[in-house]
Amino acid sequence: MRSEEQSEAALATAIADIGAGQALVLPDNLTVKELADLVRVSPVDVIKELIKNGIMATINQVIDFDTAAIVASDLGYEVREATGGTEEVAEEEPQTREQVRSYLAEVDGAPLQDRSPVVTVMGHVDHGKTSILDSIRSANVTAAEAGGITQHIGAYQVDLDGRTITFIDTPGHEAFTTMRARGAMATDVAILVVAADDGVMPQTREALSHARAAGVPIVVAVNKMDLEDANPDRVKQQLSELGLIPEEWGGDTPFVPVSAKTADGIKDLLENIAVQAEVLELKANPDRPAVGVVLEAELDTMRGPKATLLVQTGTLRTGDSAIVGDTWGRIRAMFDQNGQRVDSARPSVPVAVLGVNEVPNAGDIVSVVQSEREARAHAEARQRVNELEADKAQRPVSLDTLFGEMSSGKVKELNIIVRTDVQGTMEAVKQALEGLSNDEVKVKIIHAATGNVSESDVMLATASNGIVVGFNAKVEGGAKRQADVTGVEIRTYRVIYELIEDVEKAMTGMLEPIYADVVEGHAEVRQVFKARRGSIAGCLVMDGTINRTSLCRVTRGGEVLHQSRIESLRRFKDDVREVTAGLECGISVDGFNDFAEGDAIEAYRSERQR
Repeated sequence: MRSEEQSEAALATAIADIGAGQALVLPDNLTVKELADLVRVSPVDVIKELIKNGIMATINQVIDFDTAAIVASDLGYEVREATGGTEEVAEEEPQTREQVRSYLAEVDGAPLQDRSPVVTVMGHVDHGKTSILDSIRSANVTAAEAGGITQHIGAYQVDLDGRTITFIDTPGHEAFTTMRARGAMATDVAILVVAADDGVMPQTREALSHARAAGVPIVVAVNKMDLEDANPDRVKQQLSELGLIPEEWGGDTPFVPVSAKTADGIKDLLENIAVQAEVLELKANPDRPAVGVVLEAELDTMRGPKATLLVQTGTLRTGDSAIVGDTWGRIRAMFDQNGQRVDSARPSVPVAVLGVNEVPNAGDIVSVVQSEREARAHAEARQRVNELEADKAQRPVSLDTLFGEMSSGKVKELNIIVRTDVQGTMEAVKQALEGLSNDEVKVKIIHAATGNVSESDVMLATASNGIVVGFNAKVEGGAKRQADVTGVEIRTYRVIYELIEDVEKAMTGMLEPIYADVVEGHAEVRQVFKARRGSIAGCLVMDGTINRTSLCRVTRGGEVLHQSRIESLRRFKDDVREVTAGLECGISVDGFNDFAEGDAIEAYRSERQR
């Protein structure tokens, strides 16, 4: 997984052209068919070229880079090795937000111009995020338009005394983090909305954790100031305890009292965002080919795939050919925030576009190239590189791999998301874990809250290359499925010392493996036979399979009488390896002779979980 602060925009320039006579990127190993796909000839033609060079190969045979390079060269391609190319690109890729901005602006050395800040609004449900966005929109259109304005895309721009601010209207901080997990750097400033009557709530803490993990400056909008029980000082106190210190208290976080209902303070909020933008010195080069990011996408049943893009640098124009993630297309039409057709979009401008061949994913990078042929070639090459590197993809950090990655210098911080049953336990777990930091690795709690482990926790761990720890907390089904897909490690504990010991052992490379029992089958004892060396249970296999090498448990009335292994397994007089459901067999169990009719024998194997 790529670092949360890297940009896929650099990769767009690194994927090789695959037209004849252009550089062709080849991996260390690939099959004959894969090589044929890359050079756009039939596998038979590749096999013929191999035979010419004295190599006999089948369509699925794996060949090395040197062999593949000979064939590709004979077919007119200039070749370079994927591993060397990607290492060279990785050294040049931007590592920080400032480097990303510099890359987007200066990639071709052209002069820079100021660009608008891109803002995401986050916060607890019902604290007024949507109301603030509506109030901002209404304050920036004429009275005639205010009642009937329609937001056609998930982003829009507002004007403030000649300056423009772009707002991304995301469904929540999960979507914000999903984009960041894909390497997209779409946001410059985050607005954290907190209701003055409610104060800090669980989702407020989550939103704050997501914004901090993204490394963006935060402006706090203290909403609902029109209510009688509004208490902005309490909000400041609560957030200061979480590390957001108000400017008037000597900190660096602007706190702006607003009322979405009356629009009071909205202009102050916009001005504070503008100040943040000035400090960031946001620049872009509008004269280069456009690079941007997909904010959202859908399949329009009438017009085909439609994507909302945010242009980050360059100028996007109707008719441009572009790579969009793993797909490509030619921009047939563009629409602004009000659904009006436009011909071009400059940096920080959101537009909805038609013309992409397939529906892309949120967070996909958009790069304009010279022609449709080039766009198709880049997209196909990117697909091949992604497929070839899928098995090599870096897994998220886990306690099992922590020591090895510490030793290789890959891990400097262990990011942990904590979920506990009660607030007091949460504080104790946080303090205990943070106290484990040493010279090699810092243990960092990027989010802690009470309640069940949720999908949002897993997404935050994905984006931050962290793990999720639950203490007396359940794991929601959606979170488990998301963790299985992303490879995020979720660990649950009931004893705090076990949690601390596991992290300590992981940091010293002494973490012991965990095994789990996997049931293979069940047999019921129908008759007992006496033999010279003990008793043999005549059984009927009820389900699954009984294997001669299985471990087993003998139970009676649900109570375990004995646990060991199967000593012998017979069908009639013959020793057999396994017996399947519905068949009779004779079973003897190591160290157990007291069988009775009706006993159950459960066969299982022990599998290492980590």
